[in-house]
Amino acid sequence: MVVDNRSGAGGTLGAAIVSRARADGYTMLIGNTAHTYASLIYPASGFDLRHDLEPISAFARVPQALVINPAVLDVTTLEQFIDVVGRQPNSINIGSSGIGTVNHLAIELLEDRANIQLNHIPYRGSAPAIQDLLSGQVAGIFNPVANLMSHVRSGTLRVLGIAARRRESILPDVPTMDEAGLTDFRAIAWTGLFARKGTPTSILDRIHAAVDAALLSDGIRQSWEEQGAKVEPESRADFSLFVDQEIVRWRRIARAVAIEMD
Repeated sequence: MVVDNRSGAGGTLGAAIVSRARADGYTMLIGNTAHTYASLIYPASGFDLRHDLEPISAFARVPQALVINPAVLDVTTLEQFIDVVGRQPNSINIGSSGIGTVNHLAIELLEDRANIQLNHIPYRGSAPAIQDLLSGQVAGIFNPVANLMSHVRSGTLRVLGIAARRRESILPDVPTMDEAGLTDFRAIAWTGLFARKGTPTSILDRIHAAVDAALLSDGIRQSWEEQGAKVEPESRADFSLFVDQEIVRWRRIARAVAIEMD
């Protein structure tokens, strides 16, 4: 296997190459959440996930969580958070790892669903956003909880809700965003494998079977789970349905806030 890293334009450069490759299963894309709305943010790319590529297998999913610094915003529930922000529109700072990232769109989704206005501060990556959260420059962020657990346990940070269907096993007392009052609130960073549209079903099935076998091996599963990811192999049909749902969810938000990059 040859790995060809083609960065830029939100991953659409690499995706466009796969969309123009031969439909023989030899050229594939490791896609992610951002590819579901990339065609709206980078319209010049000419790439569209649903029209150009065929979902094969999901690798892993990492739920985002709403995490706050209680020294800046001393609330204990999502309901209290929404109430405080609602009374101070555009004055509560919330960070993200950059414009167009999944945790940025999670902020936009929260504003849309809760009818509130936060002051979004985009950073160049999650590390500086987390640093400013710890120092109190921003009141909160959406982020996976695994790499924040030491700060959560010490009380420096507080998790108000998990943006997934189920609670996190490492934080069993923290509700999902659904349980906290925002129905069907999902913000998940995921990765999966795609091939060019038109690739024969027999080839897609063979690749899917091989990927599932690898994901079920102890070494690979453990490696993902150590990063806070959930490995849940599923059928090609189920992964395709999941991708369709993600496209609907995130494109609506991307359109609503008119995010567009050159």
